[in-house]
Amino acid sequence: MKEVKIDNLVKFYVLISLYSKPRHGYELIKEIREKMGKKASPGQIYPFLKSLRKIGYVGIRTVEAREKKVYRLTNPGKKFVRIILNRFGSLLEIAVKPQLSICAHCGCSVYRGGHKELIKGKNLVFCCVSCAKEY
Repeated sequence: MKEVKIDNLVKFYVLISLYSKPRHGYELIKEIREKMGKKASPGQIYPFLKSLRKIGYVGIRTVEAREKKVYRLTNPGKKFVRIILNRFGSLLEIAVKPQLSICAHCGCSVYRGGHKELIKGKNLVFCCVSCAKEY
């Protein structure tokens, strides 16, 4: 599998966006501005798309009278994005895991908050009041 350097969030977002559905370049730029609050320039987007196309991760379909190019991930491109998502997921897991508590009743993971009670001198964390009552 050919590696692509994903060294900023704009590139990462382009891949995630294309993974969800095919898009044209301007649509990617607009979406990045709306979703990330970051201004992405054509000089960031189009060279990256060109490099993805060159290695076979992205295909192009031309639509409409203005000949807009719609970019879509190829099967190898989708496989590459899944690998990137797994790597990113592992990093997130490392960051989030120390902030998780386990419900004393049902064993589910609780991220921030939950329901806390002092039972028999022990501070216990529950996912909800119902689990605390059932304990």
